[in-house]
Formats: sequence, structure tokens, C-alpha cells
Amino acid sequence: MDLAWRSISEAEPGPKWAGLFAGLWPAYQTWWLREGLAARPTYWQSRQAIKVHMPEILTLYDQLCELAGGSDMAARFLSFYRPPPYLFGCSQAIWPGKEPVLVRNYDYDPQSFDRIVLQTRWQGRNVIGTSDGLWGLVDGMNDAGLVLSLTFGGRRIVGDGFGVPLILRYVLQTCETAQEAGAALARLPTHMSYNVTALDAARRYVTAFLAPDRPAILTHAAVATNHQEKVEWDAHARMTATVERERYLLRRLTGHVEPEEKFIKAFLKPPLYSIAFERGFGTLYTAVYRPRLGQMELRWPRGTWPLNLYGGPDELRHIYTPEVTDTRSS
Repeated sequence: MDLAWRSISEAEPGPKWAGLFAGLWPAYQTWWLREGLAARPTYWQSRQAIKVHMPEILTLYDQLCELAGGSDMAARFLSFYRPPPYLFGCSQAIWPGKEPVLVRNYDYDPQSFDRIVLQTRWQGRNVIGTSDGLWGLVDGMNDAGLVLSLTFGGRRIVGDGFGVPLILRYVLQTCETAQEAGAALARLPTHMSYNVTALDAARRYVTAFLAPDRPAILTHAAVATNHQEKVEWDAHARMTATVERERYLLRRLTGHVEPEEKFIKAFLKPPLYSIAFERGFGTLYTAVYRPRLGQMELRWPRGTWPLNLYGGPDELRHIYTPEVTDTRSS
């Protein structure tokens, strides 16, 4: 596959973000309405949910709604409150060496993905990450040296809460340490089950198992795939090989500490690298975050893209994503 990726840098919400919204809104609106308008919360309910649970970003939400044209539908969507359910794969792990490094694979449908790296300085905080939902993030880092990354939690229950990309945005806008991130993740309501790993510049980390129907569980797990403490959705677990991927990563974390580059390259080969694109779980990219150094890079089997936390020229890159067939472990 030849996929076009963009990096967009805009310090404050403005014309670049408005143009991004205009380009992607038709597809997002179709997705948002797939269960019918009655299934989605009203604008008042949506804004009230942000006001209650994420008051620090309420002004930012209002700014973005205005830039999006101020329509009722767009504002409801941008709240990411009780969105339609969606599933993805993903593997993530913290390198056990001295330098704090988080590596993750994002496995999803290439036709349902923004393919945008967004760098902002909203509300005075520099944040860079992989965009989802136009202001949410599936992974990202802030200028305090805090990194967050998510995986699906492997449960079918849908409840009352926010889509996890907005939860990541909120935590990166408001938190500086893994401990602060864990506390925020534990109190925020999520509409589905997700695993979020937070790593800070001092190499402290936490993985939160979030769910809509039970309290969050904060763990010291350095690995997260697509289940929580145990498999609860057997068919999804088999389809995504979540247990096998977890065991593979745990084996790499035990014993001697392998070089950082070797650890990263393991994500670019099976069993972590997936070619199940026809099922919506192909690996779209590998992300590497070094929070102490403020470095982010995206990797593919045939390419590397270093990115700057503090912005730079906008770029358009065409990434060839091959179907890897080499099953030899590194």
C-alpha cells in the first residue's frame, strides 16, 4: 500500500486545523451517524460532559467548535462523548534500558485513519502525536516529557464515557508525570475498554486498564496488547493474537537488556507486525517515543520519519507499507 501521511504544525487553533476539519468531516460524519442520530448525545449533553470531567479544555473545545463552523452536529462529534464503538489491534512496550523509550504498533483499517501527525501549542503546552478524531490522539508526547499510547482492551461492553483519543489529548494537555496521568485516567469515564500506557522523562510508568463498567486498574505493566488482566473476548483474542504478542514482548523484556535498536526492529516483523489489512488489523506504523529527549519518530519496514516536538515545516510523505512475510525473529 502507498499511503499519504501529513505532518501539520499550528501553535494555536486556526486555519490549518479548520482546513483539516473541512477535509475529513464528511467521512467522520458518516461514521458518527452510522447508528442513527438518536444514538448520539445532544450538544448540551456533550458539552456538559466535557465541562464536568475535563473543564481545563472546555475553552479549547469551544474554539474548535467555532472553527469547525459552529454546527450542532460537528460540536457533538468533537466532544467525542459516547461515540460509536470501534476496535483496533496494537502492541506497546517500554524498553527496559536506562533511557526511557516507548515503542508501539498501531493496527487498524488504513481507510479509517487520519494519517496525520499533529503538533500543537494549545493552551501553552507543546504536544505532538498521531491524530485521531481531528484533535484526539492515539499516541503522543508533551513538553513535560510525558508519553501516552493506547491499545484496545478486548471487551465488547459499551458504556457512558468518552472516546479514548480525547482522553489522551486531555491528559497530555494537563499532566506532566506518569503518576498524574494515572490519576487522571482512573477518574475519566471511557465508553469502551482500553489500555493506556504512560511513561515520563524520569522513566516512571503506569499502564491503566480502563473500562466503562468497572473502576480503572492501574498497573506497573510494561507491555500492553489487546486484553486486560485476562482474555474476555475469545474470538477477538484469537483474531488479533493478543496473548501471543504479549508473551513475545514479555520474553524480550526478561533476561539481558537488548540494544534499543534491536528492540525497536522487533516491532517491524511478525508476530508484532501484522498484515491482516483485510480484517482491519494491519500494522499502519510503529511509533518510537523518547520523552527525556523530546523525540518522536514513525517507522515502517522501509522508512523512518523523525519528528520535532516543537514544530517544523509541514510535510507530505508517501509511505509504502509492504506485506512482510519474513517470520524469523530478530
